[in-house]
Amino acid sequence: MQLFAFGINHHTAPLAIREQVAFHAENLKQALLDLVDHRPVKEAAILSTCNRTEVYCNTEEPQQAIEWMAEFHQLKTHAIEPYLYTLPKQEAVKHAFRVASGLDSMVLGETQILGQLKQAVKTAEQAGTMGTLLHKLFQRTFSVAKEVRGTTAIGANSVSMAAAAVRLAQRIFPSIHEQNVLFIGAGEMIELCANHFAAQRPKHILVANRTLERADLLAQRFGGGAITLNDLPDHLAAYDIIVTSTASPLPILGKGMVERAIKARKHRPMFMVDLAVPRDIEEEVGEMDDVFLYSVDDLAQVVQEGMDSRQVAAAEAECIVESRVRSFVDWMETREIVPTIRALRDHADRFRRQELEHAQRLLARGEDPQQVMELMARALTNKFLHIPSHALNHISGDERTELEALLRRLYHIHHE
Repeated sequence: MQLFAFGINHHTAPLAIREQVAFHAENLKQALLDLVDHRPVKEAAILSTCNRTEVYCNTEEPQQAIEWMAEFHQLKTHAIEPYLYTLPKQEAVKHAFRVASGLDSMVLGETQILGQLKQAVKTAEQAGTMGTLLHKLFQRTFSVAKEVRGTTAIGANSVSMAAAAVRLAQRIFPSIHEQNVLFIGAGEMIELCANHFAAQRPKHILVANRTLERADLLAQRFGGGAITLNDLPDHLAAYDIIVTSTASPLPILGKGMVERAIKARKHRPMFMVDLAVPRDIEEEVGEMDDVFLYSVDDLAQVVQEGMDSRQVAAAEAECIVESRVRSFVDWMETREIVPTIRALRDHADRFRRQELEHAQRLLARGEDPQQVMELMARALTNKFLHIPSHALNHISGDERTELEALLRRLYHIHHE
């Protein structure tokens, strides 16, 4: 039972690297099956968000799991190793607890990561790649996250990527109330952003998505309109604020499309927030004079504002995590000695069966039951004590002293 976790996140890698190793929802199950079927990995779960890609697994050969991730994304291992963190056993437990509790997030104490981690576990369960170790790890992880959020103020003074996007837009436009807002995608992140922007009562809201039905469902909540992604070129120029977060592996808004929109707008500024990994908007768009383009990494500074009030709570949360890590590691170590305990019991049971069968044969021949019982008890005692006695008699020096002390401790033998 060897717990191991590895990955990259916003602390260790820029967006350009993170987007290369991101897993898309539609191929995540296949990725898990591929890892477990073709590598010496017994269990696996993958967490892939805009800020991190992490693999949690039960394996005796961690390097092969790392090589698999590089190969899966058609990369050389050395291309991602400088950005990787590798976390064996106790470090992996602590990391999982900190991630779920919002202590490792770009936004300290944010809650979205907990839902994303739960979804990652659900996907692994559906793929059949969860076993005893990971089930126990994540069960404990969610319990720790609940304790942290319930007993500390880590979630107070809520800030989020969505709130940061609104604050950035307010730096560009005097009033969002006078602007048209376009959301590209209809997932959880877009829904959060829509809630924040809708609170500013913009002039109009439009939702663009691959499927019109889902776009319309979200748009109706905010009194907005809905279109498909194919309709974007015809509508882009009408919108001052664009927020995008899809699972598309390729950019949705290219430089050419945005150039045409800016020209149609007569160079009125356009504010864009790309929360997708990989990016939905071509990087070159950010070089245009009339476009203010922000990625998830660009939001970090804005998010940091107002975070000081959470620092004391974070220290309290770290203490909770530390204590719960020790408890889980104790459980893992106990599980690791189960085979030895089972072997000891099997060994003793063989002695029991042998002597019981011998005693039954004696009784069948009419031997005195009292003598048979005494004989069986003496034989069992001799067999149980033969191995430690033999070991003591055949070693010397410090090794003998250490073994004698251990046996006294095991059998509660005290010096006279």
